Amino acid sequence: MPNNTSQEQRPYTFDRVVRLLISAAALILAIWLVNTLRAVLLPFLVAWLIAYMLEPFVQYNRLLLRVKTRLLPIFVTLFETLLLLVALGVIFMPGIADEARQMAVLINHYASGSASIPFIPAGVHDFLRSEIDFRDIASRLTRQDWHDIATGFTELLAGGFSLVMAVFNWFLVVLYVVFIMLDYERLLRGFRRMVPPKRRAIVFAVASDVKDSMNHYFRGQALVALCVGILFSIGFAIIGMPLAIVLGMFIGLLNMVPYLQLISIIPTTLLCVVYSMDSNVEFWNIWGQCIVVYIVVQCIQDFILTPKIMGKAMGLNPAIILLSISVWGTLLGFVGFIIALPLTTLLLAYYDQYISRREDGESDEEHDRDIKALHEMTEFPNE
Repeated sequence: MPNNTSQEQRPYTFDRVVRLLISAAALILAIWLVNTLRAVLLPFLVAWLIAYMLEPFVQYNRLLLRVKTRLLPIFVTLFETLLLLVALGVIFMPGIADEARQMAVLINHYASGSASIPFIPAGVHDFLRSEIDFRDIASRLTRQDWHDIATGFTELLAGGFSLVMAVFNWFLVVLYVVFIMLDYERLLRGFRRMVPPKRRAIVFAVASDVKDSMNHYFRGQALVALCVGILFSIGFAIIGMPLAIVLGMFIGLLNMVPYLQLISIIPTTLLCVVYSMDSNVEFWNIWGQCIVVYIVVQCIQDFILTPKIMGKAMGLNPAIILLSISVWGTLLGFVGFIIALPLTTLLLAYYDQYISRREDGESDEEHDRDIKALHEMTEFPNE
């Protein structure tokens, strides 16, 4: 019979209260320390995230090359990544720059002209012009000549120490990526040894949950977001939308948080308004085509991409993901955005192991048996 009185047999003694206070103080101290050192920790965390994302490709190249060491597969992976980024830049950057110049012309015309769109009052256009500096947006889109480049470079040089530190920090990211990838498996085993033996079962059980969610929301969701961005870019290019590639990939980036891409309907609508002012395309026609693109891509994502790439288990609820990113981002800045999902997953897994199962009446023997099974599943390979 389940032991439902296990919690009642543990009174809040002085020793237990002190332990809880110390744990709370340690948590607050850890948050304060991360917040204080976030400028230093940011390059390391970005590098760790990049190394984590590239690890499957390292393992694939390792099998393909049939080598035991990681050095050659790592440099092959980094070379492939660099080659891909350069190829994408060579292929798409000229078109993006040309579209940006054309869009700047359209925005200037919209900012200075009179608008007339059926079923949209003129007051709406006046409100948009008063709240949005369209001329500044247009000037930013056309800052591509040598004079502006020289001016920007001079402004960067005026930063002096800030420029040097910024370059140094991102150079550190490259070094961190290489060193982390070289010792990725050894670092994981090192973390395992840092856990006291009697605590390893529960720690590895929680780590298993964290690993599953990390795979879903960093690797799986990143691949889904990339596919969605490509599909949106293709769809917008087919209907003739300006800045199709930029807008499509921006929507794909938003898709890192599931369904957050729906907020992009607002800038897409504004883009349709501006585009319809200086073209033969009616606003409602181009806007309706954009909505069709949204519906088609969303159906492909929900019925094909997500089931194939991420499986049936979606892990965290999208609302929880958005809330965790907002909370940790507010507390720790950009560092909080990076560690939001791992920390939230860790807290939820801890709650599931320590509170939820006990409240459901699970006995100590059943709990220990589950922990032991999870411990066997999450064993790291020996050296």
